[in-house]
Amino acid sequence: MSESRLLKKDLFGEVWQEDSGTGPVIRRKTRSARWWVRWLARWLAKREAIALAALDGIEGVPFLISHDRHGLTRGYIAGVPMHRGDPPQRPHFASAAGLLRRMHRAGVVHNDLAKEPNLLVRDDGSVAFIDFQLAWHSTTRNRLFRIAAREDIRHLLKHKRTYCPADLTERELCILDSPSGLSRAWMGIVKPVYLFVTRRLIGWSDREGAGDRGQQT
Repeated sequence: MSESRLLKKDLFGEVWQEDSGTGPVIRRKTRSARWWVRWLARWLAKREAIALAALDGIEGVPFLISHDRHGLTRGYIAGVPMHRGDPPQRPHFASAAGLLRRMHRAGVVHNDLAKEPNLLVRDDGSVAFIDFQLAWHSTTRNRLFRIAAREDIRHLLKHKRTYCPADLTERELCILDSPSGLSRAWMGIVKPVYLFVTRRLIGWSDREGAGDRGQQT
């Protein structure tokens, strides 16, 4: 009998873990998104599909199975969210840094690595990235792409600073201490407004479901 498990539900729809018959898959369903943001949910699912297609064949990211206007289906990656398992060590961050380099070479920035639930530690000790809704695929790798890629690195290093501060190199400390102008503008101007609108006015947090994501989202 097929088994389904709701992993996350928010304004933009639902994320389910389902049995495909040959193994588990993850389905993002935009049909259940609130009507006034359904267009945005579909746009985000399209961004995710484009990014995952560009990353096809790279170990450590979900593979795209299908995508249409009602959502997408992607491969399942078993693992434990970084914040829920044993404290990550230097090898975990080396694995994550290597994966990030491969992604950037493929022209994809994640844009959401600040959230620890988006980093999974797998049984073999390697790190995988999930939840590519905010990811961006660029064929030009222009200045804006390079800025976003550097922010991916900086967010990963912030996690490393939390768990392995003694392992940070001088170059990594320099990156941590020099956020981009866009990042400073986001933190100082945009984020307070974003938090007021999402949490105070509409009662939604983009971390909703993080505690229940278990192995995958």
